[in-house]
Amino acid sequence: MSTPLLLKGFEVELFTGRDDGSHVGVAAEVAQELPDFVTEPDHRNLEYITAPTSSYAELPELLLQPRRRLRDWLQQRNLTLLPGSTLSRGDTRQFERSDPTNPYHDLIEQSYGTRVVTASIHINLGITDPEWLFAAVRLVRCEAALLLALSASSPFLDDEVTGQHSQRWRQFPLTPEKVPLFLNHSHYIRWVEEQLADGLMRNERHLWTSVRPNGPRRPYDLNRLELRICDLVTDPAELIAITALLELRLLQLRDAPQQLDPIRSSRLTAEELATMADANDAAAAHQSLDATLHRWQDGSSVTCRAWIEELLDQISPLAQQHNLLSQLRPMDDLLRNGNQAMRWIHAVETGTSIRALLQQGSLTMSDQEQRSTPMSGALG
Repeated sequence: MSTPLLLKGFEVELFTGRDDGSHVGVAAEVAQELPDFVTEPDHRNLEYITAPTSSYAELPELLLQPRRRLRDWLQQRNLTLLPGSTLSRGDTRQFERSDPTNPYHDLIEQSYGTRVVTASIHINLGITDPEWLFAAVRLVRCEAALLLALSASSPFLDDEVTGQHSQRWRQFPLTPEKVPLFLNHSHYIRWVEEQLADGLMRNERHLWTSVRPNGPRRPYDLNRLELRICDLVTDPAELIAITALLELRLLQLRDAPQQLDPIRSSRLTAEELATMADANDAAAAHQSLDATLHRWQDGSSVTCRAWIEELLDQISPLAQQHNLLSQLRPMDDLLRNGNQAMRWIHAVETGTSIRALLQQGSLTMSDQEQRSTPMSGALG
């Protein structure tokens, strides 16, 4: 009998705007009128959080039901939801505050400007055992580039092609600049307390990195892993496939920590692993699935696409055991046809405008919401 699956929840950030792909900020009004939506410092994007569940059958509706409610609200104002993770047709010259009276937003605007005006998906997986949780944070830190590559959807900024597959990750201010590979919970607590004392973190949430431990009272009371590196994935089937890959990898780690915990089985030191993980993330932001990365086990080079294919082969027996093979199936198309950014870049190269791509992407999002219902959306 297979062990239970982990609790899963998503923090979904979205851009709002017009049908032509231009950005229009309404986050403060949405948060006032629609329960469960919250503002970001810039009002051109907003966020909702899904309720945790261990069931993959429930995930499509949890992801799409808030989008339907928001779309209905937007349509009354001739607005829509926009795909992509950056201000693709926006204006990065000016920060547009959602709450001019919020002092923390003052800090964000003055310190980072529009570098933080992005949309993304944060994937949370429930792990309460501290030893497993920090081993999971280490493994995911070393493999986060693969998940960024699968999700990349931000090749545009200010109506221009940037040359990056994830402009969002390229521009987002990682904070603090250097984050170690946490050896255990005590190391994490001590490090966070030091960053707060030195002013490198303004509060316990001010740890902006590819993956972090999370919980009701950080850094002391933790109950989940939060993957923060992914761009916005608007297709629920693709997002669920990425989530299933991540969860199965963590279940593998639980069963074989000697082989899969980087500090136990890598030839590299913890410091070298952290440096290499950050370099892999930057490479994936640039070329995503076509990037050359370096394996955490020994530092050897491998293409991102080949590494993902290796992992899919390795987790296949466990996926079958948990009846998750169908959830992983969209990986085949992602690896064969490319992620959203790669598909958009190809379309631009063959003559399609950024405006037309965003228009079509918005229509595709609407179609996904209409096709998926509580009955038809279940993936098993």
